[in-house]
Amino acid sequence: MEFNEQFLQEMGLSAMPEEQKQKFLDYIQEELEIRIGERISRGLTEEQLNEFDMITDQAEATKWLEKNRPDYREIVNRTIEELKAEIRANRARLVGA
Repeated sequence: MEFNEQFLQEMGLSAMPEEQKQKFLDYIQEELEIRIGERISRGLTEEQLNEFDMITDQAEATKWLEKNRPDYREIVNRTIEELKAEIRANRARLVGA
């Protein structure tokens, strides 16, 4: 998922002050990575987590997840939708209205 001006428009945040937009997009990207990582790691062994941490190639990481956490796509999609719902619920506060 790309976090850009189009994402802000989709979330109803076009009116967000310009100086805050990139900071917000960076924050959302980081927050999403943290949440997804936490959820995917639940149920994995310490050995599996260490094995995954050693992977540096995106294609290899995807292959590993498909084998060791076959529901990872569902987790990613659900986490994205939950984060979007939180953003929408806080839209007025985020744009400073």
